Amino acid sequence: MSRARPPLPGGPYLVVGLARSGAAVARALVPHGEVLGADTGAPPGAEQLDGVDLRLNASGLELLARARTVVKSPGVSSSAPVVHAARQRGVPVVGELEIAWRLIPNDFVAVTGTNGKTTTVELLGAIHRTAGVGVRVAGNVGTALASLVGRIEPDAVVVCEASSFQLEDADRFAPECAVLLNVTPDHLDRHGTLEAYRAAKMRVFARQEAGDVAVAPRALEIPGAARRVTFGGRDADLTLHDGRLEWKGAALMAAEKVRLRGDHNLENAMAAAAAALARGVDPEAVREALSTIAGVPHRLEEVARRDGVLYVNDSKATNPDSARVGIGAFPGGVHVILGGSLKGGGFETLREPVASRCRAAYLIGEAAERLAEDLDGTAPLERCGDLERALSAASTAARSGEVVLLSPACASFDQYASFEERGAHFRRLATGDREGAAPA
Repeated sequence: MSRARPPLPGGPYLVVGLARSGAAVARALVPHGEVLGADTGAPPGAEQLDGVDLRLNASGLELLARARTVVKSPGVSSSAPVVHAARQRGVPVVGELEIAWRLIPNDFVAVTGTNGKTTTVELLGAIHRTAGVGVRVAGNVGTALASLVGRIEPDAVVVCEASSFQLEDADRFAPECAVLLNVTPDHLDRHGTLEAYRAAKMRVFARQEAGDVAVAPRALEIPGAARRVTFGGRDADLTLHDGRLEWKGAALMAAEKVRLRGDHNLENAMAAAAAALARGVDPEAVREALSTIAGVPHRLEEVARRDGVLYVNDSKATNPDSARVGIGAFPGGVHVILGGSLKGGGFETLREPVASRCRAAYLIGEAAERLAEDLDGTAPLERCGDLERALSAASTAARSGEVVLLSPACASFDQYASFEERGAHFRRLATGDREGAAPA
């Protein structure tokens, strides 16, 4: 059973950032008090937010004097002027995740980690559906969490992807089940240090209570009072032993039956299985779901095969560690497209997989020069500027049996609005769609 939620903080509410998550939380707050909204740009659809006093192409500073609570969208930095000013004045700043959780009384399963969140969330959604349990999947997988407010069945489980951007603004957030997949350096441009990034991730556990479930790799120390469930290690609750997944010492299924490609996806499957089984889901439903789900868009998504060359969209690989496992999912013959906007940190961890698996690397975006510097001497490097030229060069060079892989190791914001837009562009180009020109 889900626990009673804390009341909302007091309004008027100033929602900062009005893209998908911000717009959803603004709509959800309208019945609860006066809602003000600000965005430094003009996101599509923002001007249609009924009941919200809007300021587009504005910082929102002029609205702060009217607000009792600032609600920050995940994409808005803590250093944004209006957020900084609010904290200086003692105005509470909370995030969309926190507000949505307080307004949705359902059981929550929250999944966080540097890599694998979307895949694990989708696996958990499939497991629940297979078990006949009502479930709604939300977060970065396409549905803003706040959009579920007032629109979800009372007995449905919410499975949500919780990013560090969302968790850094969590105050009382306490999911009935929290899952941490891994922590490796990422978003250092936003958090500043690995320690701050890690601390944001750990907030998913901090407010849990004794009746809750906390799922994490055995080697990681985590805070909170929840019942600890582990995966991955030799003595973990859900482990890999002699080619089979075992739950508390009993065989669950052969590892080769997990349909998703790659060792990293086996770890995601183990985390999802551990979370589901710890909450009492039927093991048969776990087995069936893990053996049938083929993957999620933009994560090792096989989009085309032309002249014997496989084209794979891994646009969600927005950091070097994720790109490393993407490249490692293939035995060799990889023509990898790397680059995009920089997030802080270098690309040295890609040297080994590029050297051992890649025929060549095609570099795009603002990170191209840093990639060329960090990968010098590993494989032929070709500076291509943009995705269209990179894919053309890779397609020309690739031979039957080889792979053209978009696994950028970077964010998309230098040339695209999102990793989804970047991946969709790659998909159109790879399938030969003549409408596949880059977005304006």
